[in-house]
Amino acid sequence: MTHIKNISKLFSKNFVESPLIESFEVGKIYLSSGKLVACDPVLTNDMKPFNTEFPQGEFQVLLHKERESNCVAYGEIVFGKTQIIHWEMATTEGQNLKDLADEEVFGYPVESGMGCFMDLDSQNSLNDLEQKLYLRKGDDFMGIYEEFFHEHFFDEKGAIDQYAFLKPDEDIPLNIFAFETGYGEGFYASYIGFDADHKPVKIVTEFIEIQ
Repeated sequence: MTHIKNISKLFSKNFVESPLIESFEVGKIYLSSGKLVACDPVLTNDMKPFNTEFPQGEFQVLLHKERESNCVAYGEIVFGKTQIIHWEMATTEGQNLKDLADEEVFGYPVESGMGCFMDLDSQNSLNDLEQKLYLRKGDDFMGIYEEFFHEHFFDEKGAIDQYAFLKPDEDIPLNIFAFETGYGEGFYASYIGFDADHKPVKIVTEFIEIQ
């Protein structure tokens, strides 16, 4: 798979070496259960978590932009600093890599132009928030993007931010890392780097393949 070879070349070290990419440490995501979800949170509110069990706690998130377009090319979560031995495409329940033809991928669809990383508990909290807003607002409810996400990406001048950390419930530490996806709509795969003990060191979602 050419995608995995490219991911391995770019992300197996502790930093990315490519003149075509600009990298940013943007904050930390909180994983309460270690069941990680990646999806378009506006399109899919019941996404299954990845089969891999990730550590619990707070972990550094990075965005890697394509310099030429200033678009988000990769999103990354770092779980540790041990040496990455091999990479695998991330799968969810019912997905088997043996079922894929050459260059086919498992991933998630994006229609809103936005993707995210979040714990399964955070997805449940987001769904609870949506239900509460709908019950409170009734016919005035404009959808979860307008009611929750929009204000974090646009300011009063209309300027757009490319990412945001959001909390569906301010009383608990669960958060969501939401961000622009590449050039917008598409279908995007994630890849997990494992160490010699088969523990996940990082996960990377690819939106623009940069070689």
